[in-house]
Amino acid sequence: MKYTWKERFRYYFEITFTSGPFGVIRWLAMMSLVTILLLGLVIVIFGIRADPEAQSGLSFIEGAWQSLMATLDSGTMGGDEGWAFRAVRFVATLVGIFMISILIGIISAAIDAKIENFRKGKSRVLETKHTLILGWSNSIFSIIEQIMVANENLRKPVIVVFADRDKVEMEDALRENLGDLKNTKLVVRSGNPMISAEVQIVNPNGARNIIVLSPDEDEADIQVIKTVMSLTNSSFRKKEAFHIVAEIKDETHLEAAELVGQGEATFLFTSDLIARITAQTCRQSGLAVIYTDLLRFEGDEIYFQEEPQLVGKSYKDAVLAYNSSAVMGLNTKRKGFLLNPNNDEPIMAGDQVVAISRDDDTVILDGNGKKGLQDPSAFKQKQTEMKGAERILVLGWNETGFRIVAELNSYVANGSELVILNETPIDINPTEFANLMLSQVKGEITNRRNLDNIQPETFDHIILMSNRTGNIQSSDARTLVCLLHLRNIGERSNKDLSIVSEMRDLRNREIGIVAKADDFIVGENISSLIISQIAENKDLKTVFDMLFDSDGSEIYLKPINRYWSEGEELNFYDLAERALQYNETAIGYRIMGKKDAVAENFGVKLNPLKDQKIALSVDDFLVVLAED
Repeated sequence: MKYTWKERFRYYFEITFTSGPFGVIRWLAMMSLVTILLLGLVIVIFGIRADPEAQSGLSFIEGAWQSLMATLDSGTMGGDEGWAFRAVRFVATLVGIFMISILIGIISAAIDAKIENFRKGKSRVLETKHTLILGWSNSIFSIIEQIMVANENLRKPVIVVFADRDKVEMEDALRENLGDLKNTKLVVRSGNPMISAEVQIVNPNGARNIIVLSPDEDEADIQVIKTVMSLTNSSFRKKEAFHIVAEIKDETHLEAAELVGQGEATFLFTSDLIARITAQTCRQSGLAVIYTDLLRFEGDEIYFQEEPQLVGKSYKDAVLAYNSSAVMGLNTKRKGFLLNPNNDEPIMAGDQVVAISRDDDTVILDGNGKKGLQDPSAFKQKQTEMKGAERILVLGWNETGFRIVAELNSYVANGSELVILNETPIDINPTEFANLMLSQVKGEITNRRNLDNIQPETFDHIILMSNRTGNIQSSDARTLVCLLHLRNIGERSNKDLSIVSEMRDLRNREIGIVAKADDFIVGENISSLIISQIAENKDLKTVFDMLFDSDGSEIYLKPINRYWSEGEELNFYDLAERALQYNETAIGYRIMGKKDAVAENFGVKLNPLKDQKIALSVDDFLVVLAED
């Protein structure tokens, strides 16, 4: 098919004119050049003179030059003489005004577009050794806070956030919730983490670790899996393995996630972890404080340290070889991780101690041969009372309730009772739980009459669950109202109720403390703490799995009377040695006289200096790792 020259010109003009600022500028330059040349030619043809008294007209070059000057600067024609010359210059000036106006508009639009591009966060990140966070959720703030604390000893640490949201909105939200960034540099970029080509602008190949957040929306796990796939299966990826930590909410997606992760990603099934922690903490007041203290970077954390001087010695020797660190297990070449192993477990070359310490450089052999205040051989083990059946009250319900009940069933003695008070009946099969007798009561948990009728003071433990289907603040308000009623019931019956409360917003925990409740499970916060820890050291995943599992050794608060007799003066060396006689590992204690003191961490002290005396009372507890 043949086209006319007019159609071809129109097509070429459209393509080049819409190709961007440089295409438009090119056409403007061509139009200006043609205009100047034509006006110069008019001056030559008609013999137009700039000076009426001149003998001859201007040359072509001089005429074109005069036209160019009038085009660029209209002020140059103020002294022109002769109406013919003025007319030519006037036309040149009009063309110049038109062309320059368009040019200014084009330049201004191009600058605005570039600024808008910067605002959208589309420029490439040049950082390396950074922590990269892909995605956005409510947990991002506590994760960044913990990473900032962990990075305080690094020089110029960088955190890069990449999510499919407006860059300015993300920056405003981070600025509002984080406050002082200390020595951390925070870089925000906007894009889709599920598209491999877009992820490249945040340099994932140069990242020290990568955290993939589960979004607060439907099909969150599918988005997480696709994001991990955009890293592991990318044609742009590096040859070395990634260190990825990702959150999965539905257990049915774990297998697919592991296939996509290709061994480079650690997936956390957070609902299961929260259920395990809730089941453990509801039976032991203060355990939630211990877990939070252990998982945060602000205090003491878990470290692995190889110590050649301990080779050939036993686990018991290792426990007593440290003054400012609390050994809790071993990482062995032959058996893997062992928490609270047998006292005579040998330490071989290449084995590491697993210890709670202030920092990785404080896990040092500083025992210096210091001893306890009492003769270890003088202590006689005391008979341990077997715990009988328990009564547990669950107020409210959400999707983690089924896992919590299953976990409780593995801890309690046969014949224990569990009562659920909820506004709508729960479809749960009582015959699935061998140790628990389940029953349900219909009613709203904020209704005081319902609570009085069920008599919370007659239960050994109470779990107050949040409503996860509604607004976060409304859900927490409901929890707080119920909590206040429970505390009032406890005061009237002169009984200190054992309550674990589930909150959705960490900030509401401070309100709950007014009600003298020290055990709170803030699901997103717990998840954030665990994710942050594993992002720094992926081997901690195994340790946490063991700690939160009903099999093996877990953290317990045991009555201090098992290890101490009233009137004795002891330091933590004494308590650690006596705990070892029960095949337990002591890692801290709780002073019940300070159980309501927020500033004193509710009386909980992890990893105390072993050579310092401890003022104890009969109501206090020793924090130990034990089988049961």
